[in-house]
Amino acid sequence: MKRLYFLILSALFLSEIGLAQNTELPTFITDSLDKYIEQSLKDWNVPATAVGIVKDGKIIYQKAFGVKDIQSNETVDENTLFMIGSNTKAFTGTSLAMLEYQGKCSLNDKVIKWLPQFKLKDSAWTKQANLVDLLSHRMGFETFQGDLLSFDSDLSEDEYIEKNGKITPLYDFRTKWGYSNAGFMMAGKCIESISGSSWEDYFRTNILKPLKMDHTVITVSEIREAQNATIAHSIVDNKLAIIDYGGLDLVGPAASISSSISDMNKWTLALLNPENGVVPNQAIQRTRKPESIKGFGRHAYNKSNYNLYGLGWELSDYESKKLVSHTGGVHGYLTSVTLIPEENLAVVVLTNTDQNWLFVALKWEIVDAFLKLPYRNYSETWSKAFKQNSARDSAILAVLKDSVKLELKPEISLAQFAGKFKNEVYGYAELVVENDHLKLSLEHHPDGKGRLDYIGNHRFLCLYTDPTFGTKVFPFSYDENKVKSFTLSVNDFWEFTSYEFHKVSQ
Repeated sequence: MKRLYFLILSALFLSEIGLAQNTELPTFITDSLDKYIEQSLKDWNVPATAVGIVKDGKIIYQKAFGVKDIQSNETVDENTLFMIGSNTKAFTGTSLAMLEYQGKCSLNDKVIKWLPQFKLKDSAWTKQANLVDLLSHRMGFETFQGDLLSFDSDLSEDEYIEKNGKITPLYDFRTKWGYSNAGFMMAGKCIESISGSSWEDYFRTNILKPLKMDHTVITVSEIREAQNATIAHSIVDNKLAIIDYGGLDLVGPAASISSSISDMNKWTLALLNPENGVVPNQAIQRTRKPESIKGFGRHAYNKSNYNLYGLGWELSDYESKKLVSHTGGVHGYLTSVTLIPEENLAVVVLTNTDQNWLFVALKWEIVDAFLKLPYRNYSETWSKAFKQNSARDSAILAVLKDSVKLELKPEISLAQFAGKFKNEVYGYAELVVENDHLKLSLEHHPDGKGRLDYIGNHRFLCLYTDPTFGTKVFPFSYDENKVKSFTLSVNDFWEFTSYEFHKVSQ
């Protein structure tokens, strides 16, 4: 009986903040962090967050705050799943580095060796591209270029690879860093060719199971079925709302993992302490080798000089310390993972809304506390700036919607705009007249519907039915009674670049 009582007490103690009573920990962590997080959730209107800290080979903080969704108000716990978005990329980069360590490939191997159907617009680049290029965002694409093809689309993997090969990169090969989810999707396909199993099974067998990351799931379909998972949230019509999980399985190796704070602490613990034997130190160090230059380092208050990229990790300096970090953003989620190997420190922040900066503000507050830097209250300062930016964006959108209320008429009849339009990369879009406006449908996005209202100067305002697509202005090209083309764009959260669709039929 005494033994049972002791075990219960021990479990209760460990369920709190681990080694919080350790006097060597910053007082911000031991005395203030819980209250800080609770207040920040209110300030940012974030339903839930989960925070993990690993220090000197131990998990010292592991807590979840808030609710899974704003309707049920069911509370989260340390095993509740959040989508981690692009923090998936570190798993992909690490997997290929492990395969190289095992002698099954070289990261200098040409992509076409393992993925024969791979191609870029320039055939010479297709032949030169290697596995490192896929993992370090240096194939010439603009950041997010081509993501419309993958997010929420109905394309097969082969169709996606083919269409991606038709995109004209904005930059020359290996000359500029440009964030490419497509590169990591193709890296996942290479993992399959090299290992002989699906990339999902490789992750499960070689990383998740050995580390006992038992709650982590790999695909969006899996989080939909999970019993203990958060729900995605965003701001819709200036209010926090539940939205659907993103259709990300097509680019799963780039963004589809969902994990809990308990599992993410196991992941960072393994990366900081490779003697665990699961992830070899040589593979870990290979992912941290700089491969691409992002630019100069920047920080609001403290010193940072450079910003580089390895294999699924951002590499930077901060107050003379090397940082290995990444952020993740997908429909309804924003997350951050930060390692400071010299300090044997890792910080993970998970949130279930895609409209906040808390996921980085909280990370910096914790990092600063451990580095004995001044307290900044990033959350309060950045919350004010975020609200100002949101108010500005809302005001711009309000002006556009006011233009719709003017009921302006285009120089030609709406019927002249109706018909099929084609983009050489994407495929087809169709416009039909519905009462006093146009209705948009997209070939590869069943939910990509939109209402187009004329706002003057050859422009229509497109209000997508799915809020994650955004509300965008579509310029049209036409003269007399002939419509030639229009320019389609989506939320910058998806893709910065736009698509020119040319009319092919009435």
